[in-house]
Amino acid sequence: MSDLPHRAMTRSAKLATLPLGFAGRTALGLGRRLGGASAERVAHEIQQRTADQIFKVLGELKGGAMKLGQALSIFEAALPPEIAGPYRATLTRLQDAAPPLPAATVHRVLAEQLGDDWRENFTEFDDSPSAAASIGQVHRAVWHDGRPVAVKIQYPGAGKALISDFNQLARLGKLFSAMLPGLDIKPVLTELKDRVAEELDYLREAEAQHAFAQEFRDDADFHIPDVIAANEQVLVTEWMTGTPLAKIIESGTKAERDLAGLRLVRFLFCSPSRVGMLHADPHPGNFRVMEDGRLGVLDFGAVSRLPDGYPRAFGTLTRIFNQGDMDTVVQGLREEGFIRPHIEVDADALRAFLAPYVEPTRVEEFTFSREWLREQAATVADLRPNNVVRQLNLPPSYVLIHRVHAAGVGVLCQLGATARFRDEVIRWVPGFADEPGVSGGDVDLMAV
Repeated sequence: MSDLPHRAMTRSAKLATLPLGFAGRTALGLGRRLGGASAERVAHEIQQRTADQIFKVLGELKGGAMKLGQALSIFEAALPPEIAGPYRATLTRLQDAAPPLPAATVHRVLAEQLGDDWRENFTEFDDSPSAAASIGQVHRAVWHDGRPVAVKIQYPGAGKALISDFNQLARLGKLFSAMLPGLDIKPVLTELKDRVAEELDYLREAEAQHAFAQEFRDDADFHIPDVIAANEQVLVTEWMTGTPLAKIIESGTKAERDLAGLRLVRFLFCSPSRVGMLHADPHPGNFRVMEDGRLGVLDFGAVSRLPDGYPRAFGTLTRIFNQGDMDTVVQGLREEGFIRPHIEVDADALRAFLAPYVEPTRVEEFTFSREWLREQAATVADLRPNNVVRQLNLPPSYVLIHRVHAAGVGVLCQLGATARFRDEVIRWVPGFADEPGVSGGDVDLMAV
């Protein structure tokens, strides 16, 4: 991992290449136009090269840059495979290969956070991490009362690196406005920065995890390990055993994959109603299938606080979309901030873009698959000016909701899950079934 830029100066220099690269490509485009190439062709080439550089740089950095890349996955999915492919591969490499902290550093952090007598809290402590992520790593231990526990330790300096990234990413406004004229990137960056600051606060994460654990205690479908102790940079929770969801994806039976997919959707849709929060990092590493079949859930650092449940506009616009009233849908999307005031959107193009995502809840059962996802991505995989995906915005209040839906659809397609997903939307999404006789389905307005 020595090739990853960690020092602040290196990270800043890496991000600074983005505006400079864009200026160079714009000058090159002007030269080509003077040489006779069409304006549309030159603009398309500049947009593709800009996208290439943006996602290349974001993919090479951890922290805030990678968070932004993940949040903008709707646009990454709309890019040609030759651009998006290397970006996705880089993100995967970074997520899978986080370097573990040396034992001496782990002990130093624990002494700083828990006191020099930190070992008195444990009867056993494994110096080798059992898991590693972007801002911390997890160690298995035994609490002083004999309970197996997970000890989550934040990387020293993680907070400073993340906040530095977001300060640097403020440079990206003009770049994204050129490539995606419908997107207002600055409030998205502000929202992500605020949410990442929350992720760095393990006391806040402990509060969220405890709330989930209390609500789902003895639940028939879900298990959340409760919090035992916490401060700002160390979190101790109950240890949870089970089969990683990645193993179910790889080698689970069809029945196991279907049940895991249904419970994943149920957990994501019911949590805002039951807990007032949405788990905002649904990748396979955060889920276990327990021996009794329940879905175990880990990592509550990223949550979207929704005290009133899912936004009512989400369910209402879905219902209206299914009824075919696109004028009202477009107006509603404007009111919610998905379409900015100066942007004109073709209603038929928008309908065609959204329609495939209605299907999973229009039918009694639906099967998610990688092939289905590729087909949907292919419908928007170009950057021509008339492509409707370029006209859409990501409102700050939907940043984490979008992250959840995009990642959730990806996991469902990896599982190849077949289930009655419509039932979960009818039961848990406000506004969707408010009118008698509603039987339409859900559309994920931004999950592509």
